[in-house]
Amino acid sequence: MTLPKFRDAVVVMAGFLALIWALQVFNWADGYRLDADFGILPMHASRLPDIFVAPFLHFNWQHIEGNSVPLFVLGVLAAYRSVARFLIVSLVAIVTSGLAVWLFQPSNEITVGASGLIFGYFAYVLVRGFLDRNMVDIGVAVVAGVLYWTILQVALPGTPGVSWIDHLGGLFGGVLAAWVVRSRTPVGAGPRPAAAGVAGPAGPAGGRAEDKAIEDLLREIEGKRP
Repeated sequence: MTLPKFRDAVVVMAGFLALIWALQVFNWADGYRLDADFGILPMHASRLPDIFVAPFLHFNWQHIEGNSVPLFVLGVLAAYRSVARFLIVSLVAIVTSGLAVWLFQPSNEITVGASGLIFGYFAYVLVRGFLDRNMVDIGVAVVAGVLYWTILQVALPGTPGVSWIDHLGGLFGGVLAAWVVRSRTPVGAGPRPAAAGVAGPAGPAGGRAEDKAIEDLLREIEGKRP
C-alpha cells in the first residue's frame, strides 16, 4: 500500500458519502418520494433499473447514519489497493444485491439503502487477501472481520425491517468480485522460469487468456499502458 493510493481511496469514499448525504437531504425535504420512485420493487420489470439507484437512497436519518461508518471504513479498505478494482467490485455488489432483492424478496415492500454494498465490501476485503496471498491484505481482512463480524448477524433471516436477501446478495457479490479481480501473481513473487520442453511466456497461454483480458481491462481503466 502506498500513501497516494490510500489517499485516493479516502477521497473516493468521502465523495461517495457526500453524494448519499446530499441525496438524503433532498429526499427528506421532498417527503422521501425518491424512495417510492426509485426503490427496488420485487418482480416489477419497470423497476429493475432501480437496482442501480436504490443503494444511494435511505428511508430516514437513522438508516443513513447506521450505514455511513461501516460503508466508509470498509469502502476505504476495499479501494486502497486499486480504485479501478474497487469500481468493479462496487458494480458487481450493486448488481448481485439488487437482483437478489428483485428476484427473491417475498413481499412488495420497497428496498433502498447501501447495506448490500457494505456486505459486498466486507466479503471482498475478507476474501481478497487469501486469493492474492498477500499478507498485508490478510491482516486487513482479519481486522475487518474482528471489527465488523456482528454485521453478519443481520444477514440472517428474521431481523425485523431488514432485507437479509439484500445483504446475502451483497456478500455473494463481494466474493465473486474478489475472484474476478484477484491478482494473478502472488504479491512479491517473481516470474517462474520455464521448464525444459515447456512453452515459456511467449508460448501458448492456454486457460490464461481470460485472466489476461481482465488484467488488460483493469490497466485500461487505471490509464496504464501494458
